Amino acid sequence: MDVLMGLLAALLWGGTDFMVGLNARAVGVQRAVFFSQTLGLLLMSLLLVVFPAFLLKLTGAAPGDWGMGVLAACFTLCGALALSKAFSIGKASIVAPVVTSYGVVTTLLAWLGGERLSGLQLVCIGLCVVGVILSSITRGSDTPHHVEPRRSIAYALLGALLYGTSLWLQGHFTLPRLGTVGMLWLGYLVGVSLLLVLMLSRGGSLKPPAPRHAFALAGTSLMNLGGFSAFAFGAMAGSVSVVTVISTLSGGIAAILGYLFFKERLAPVQVVGVTLVLLGAMVLHVKA
Repeated sequence: MDVLMGLLAALLWGGTDFMVGLNARAVGVQRAVFFSQTLGLLLMSLLLVVFPAFLLKLTGAAPGDWGMGVLAACFTLCGALALSKAFSIGKASIVAPVVTSYGVVTTLLAWLGGERLSGLQLVCIGLCVVGVILSSITRGSDTPHHVEPRRSIAYALLGALLYGTSLWLQGHFTLPRLGTVGMLWLGYLVGVSLLLVLMLSRGGSLKPPAPRHAFALAGTSLMNLGGFSAFAFGAMAGSVSVVTVISTLSGGIAAILGYLFFKERLAPVQVVGVTLVLLGAMVLHVKA
C-alpha cells in the first residue's frame, strides 16, 4: 500500500507542479496562488465540520503550537509564491527536480538542531548542490521567450528553502499537536488572509478568473490535496520512508510532462544535473 500511495502522490504532485506554471502565466502568480488556496481552505473547513475530531484536536492545541503553525504557514505561502514564479518563467523539466532539494534544507536544519549527519548524507547534499549548478548551465539557442533559466532556478531554490523550513517546523512542532487536517486548514487560512491583504494593498485584482482558468486552478488545487491525502494514507498504512522516497519522483514526472506537452529539451549537462538532484534528494529521504 505504501508503494502504491507513494506513486499516486508522485503522480498528483508531478501534475500539480506542471500546472502551476500554466496557471501563473494565465492569471498571474498572486491570483493563481490566492484562488488555489481559497479552494483548499473551503475544503479543509468542510472536513473540520464533517469530522469534529479534527476540530477538537486543533482547538485543544496550546497557543504556542498555534504560533508555530502560523510561522510554518508563512514559510509555506512564501514558498508557494516563489515556486509559482519559478514555474511561470522556467522549464518544468528543470524547476520541478530542483524543488525536490528541499530535503537538503530539512536535513541541514536537523543538523543545526543537534542531529549528526552521516557521510552518505553529506555526499547527497553535495550531489544536490552540483546538480543545481549543472542544471543552471544553458545555451540559450532554443529557449522560449518567456523562459528565464537562471532566475527560475533562483526562485526554485528559494521555494525549496522555504518549503524545507516549513516542513521541518511542522514535523517538529505542529503536526503532532494540530494534526494534518488542522495544519493544512491553518496554512490555507494564513495564506488566503495574507494574500488578500497584499493584493488589496497593491491594487491587485480579485476578479474570479475565466471559467477555463478557474477549472485549471481548481484541478491543480485538488491534485495537490490528493497528493497530500495519498501521502498521509500511505504513511499511516505502511512505511513513511518508502512513501516519502517514492513521492520525490514527482520532480521527474513534472519533467516528463514538460517534455511531452511543451517539448522542453535539456542539454546533456542539464540532464546530468537534474538526475543528480533527484538521486541526491531520494537518498536523503531514505536516510532521514
